Amino acid sequence: MMMNWEERYERGETPWEKGGAHPGLVEFLRRAPVRGCVLVPGCGTGHDVRALAASADEVVGLDLAPSAIRAAKAHGEVGGERYVVGDLFALPGKMLGAFDWVFEHTCFCAIAPALRRDYVEAVASALQPGGRLLAIFFLNPDMEPDESGPPFGTTREELDALFGAHFTLLAEWEPQATHSGREKREVFRLLGRRGVEG
Repeated sequence: MMMNWEERYERGETPWEKGGAHPGLVEFLRRAPVRGCVLVPGCGTGHDVRALAASADEVVGLDLAPSAIRAAKAHGEVGGERYVVGDLFALPGKMLGAFDWVFEHTCFCAIAPALRRDYVEAVASALQPGGRLLAIFFLNPDMEPDESGPPFGTTREELDALFGAHFTLLAEWEPQATHSGREKREVFRLLGRRGVEG
């Protein structure tokens, strides 16, 4: 059954909301500030968007839930960020090939695993050739045996198989800083969008 994200925000059932940007992203940006235009799908209330907006030229936070976008806008602006209610799987034409970066955090693990190939296609279509995907993936969401998600975990092998058609793996590391309870359960990956063939 499709998750109704708007209802979750309206009820305040948002355990993924941690009150700040992912500490691993903050750590990364200290070493390598991101420039250019960035897309953040499933941006929620915009904590990661604002962290990226401190250095990037433009950051677009995208979310299905209007309540999340309203909350994101209420935080005030840091730099060149803006927020859009929309669906990653139905990006408007002006967003196709428009981004230098996509930042992934909690969107991939929130969608049904059957949609993961569609996710890869959508992210690839949003990026310019040579663009970068900076992603935090949940390898082990530590769910109880009777839980089906989200979040849905993944493996390095699945990530290699899914992203290999469009991306080159440039770097991988375990974040030294993360939200409490996520230790040893995440992996960062930096991937490069290969040139469009044909």
